[in-house]
Amino acid sequence: MNAPNKSGWKPEMQAAESGFLGGPVTSTGNRGLMLKEPLLFEIGRADVTGVDLPEVDASAPTRLGGLARSEAIGLVGLTEPETVRHYTRLSRQNYGIDLGFFPLGSCTMKHNPRLNEKMARLPGFADIHPLAPQNAVQGALEVIHQLGEWLCTLTGMPAVAMSPKAGAHGELCGILAIRAAHEARGDAREVVLVPESAHGTNPATAAFAGYRVEDIPATPEGRVDVAALKARLGPDVAGVMITNPNTCGLFEKDFREIADAVHAAGGYVYCDGANFNAIVGKVRPGDLGVDAMHINLHKTFSTPHGGGGPGSGPVVLSEALAPFAPLPFIRQNASDGSFYLVEEENREERGPSFGRMTAFHGQMGMFTRALTYMLSHGADGLKQVAEDAVLNANYILRSMEDILHAPFGASGPCMHEALFGDKDFTNGLSTLDVAKGLIDEGYHPMTVYFPLVVHGAMLVEPTETESKAAIDQFITAFRGVVERALEGDEALKQAPYYSPRRRLDETGAARKPKLAYEG
Repeated sequence: MNAPNKSGWKPEMQAAESGFLGGPVTSTGNRGLMLKEPLLFEIGRADVTGVDLPEVDASAPTRLGGLARSEAIGLVGLTEPETVRHYTRLSRQNYGIDLGFFPLGSCTMKHNPRLNEKMARLPGFADIHPLAPQNAVQGALEVIHQLGEWLCTLTGMPAVAMSPKAGAHGELCGILAIRAAHEARGDAREVVLVPESAHGTNPATAAFAGYRVEDIPATPEGRVDVAALKARLGPDVAGVMITNPNTCGLFEKDFREIADAVHAAGGYVYCDGANFNAIVGKVRPGDLGVDAMHINLHKTFSTPHGGGGPGSGPVVLSEALAPFAPLPFIRQNASDGSFYLVEEENREERGPSFGRMTAFHGQMGMFTRALTYMLSHGADGLKQVAEDAVLNANYILRSMEDILHAPFGASGPCMHEALFGDKDFTNGLSTLDVAKGLIDEGYHPMTVYFPLVVHGAMLVEPTETESKAAIDQFITAFRGVVERALEGDEALKQAPYYSPRRRLDETGAARKPKLAYEG
């Protein structure tokens, strides 16, 4: 038996493909109560069924017309126990926030309070239909309207578009509003500037909207190079897309100076609000000169990541861009207090809107959960959310920087996420090996290789919903795996050993996926 290293981990398990330390390779492929689960097609048979169905008269008329099936569909027949066991076993191989800590950076995998889930399941919210008459859904319209008011208050912006279905969808909404504003004044522009420290969706969104994207470099301290940005501004620049706090985990302290310069050049400022969790209740983006900013309700206001229906990425807009907000949007009658939707047909209220992002406000579950979160916390509670998230991230940063490269640790406190690199790893070990090693410790890995400005990046975000005890436990495991990487532990190259599947060929999985079952 090999002696344990500093972390107490023994590397002799690599000989056992099953993952057992010195144990036998079982004939079933199961590991204790973690059962190996085949595909449904490998469990059942296509020539049988799990239920008794009446015989069908093949000559009887149907409503299918020329769409009637001409051959067997090939679906397998399963009993109820087989079906239930299959999905239950698969669920036990999944990792979720109810099982443990998610250290993913730039994703804010925070706990979803059960109170929010209870409210979202109330009759009238859970079973609402988008084509219901407006006088029958006044409560739902009021929820959307009240949530929009909260978002405007928290951001210091005068208007909000509630229809975008996700963060990237919200980015597109903001960029289309910027394009519409330029075109309305006959000033078509071609370029959007995107700093290196921005989220990767920012340049993709600008390109999708038809703009040419140009990079703005970062300073050695991990923030936007203001001088380089100012030097590039000109009559062809439609605007700039900045993530703040940025993906280096830092607040852009020169944001107001940047916004003033962009406005002076005739452009608009788009702020990626995915990291709003770090500043909610502390900073109002409208005060910084932001013209448009999407807000991921799942990141800041605890809704699921699109679970149970569409996600939601509302976009707050400045006074300059508010007239170009997409349809539909909600207004309240001053006379009787009722709520109504402004549709395209209402020409007198439409203004120069660029059109629609989507047919309906289809994210009722997300709206209900987010508003419940806001009302249960209140303004002071939301401020504490940001403070605790930042405190937890800095605790991880200072607890790891003595053994793990922290490229911007000297730039001051980080915000809600701590950024590390793979400098000083030996024996060919890399960030990927550390991530796989964390799986054996019972943790979902942190975000890896992003942002690109740091070699072997590891971006860790604890959020505010993790206790000190939970973070201490993670730090212990994280330090142990990093120590092994610094020592050149060969066994890390084969991790994970205890997961339902061993390490995959990730390049092959991406380039040669098997998407169909071949019996």
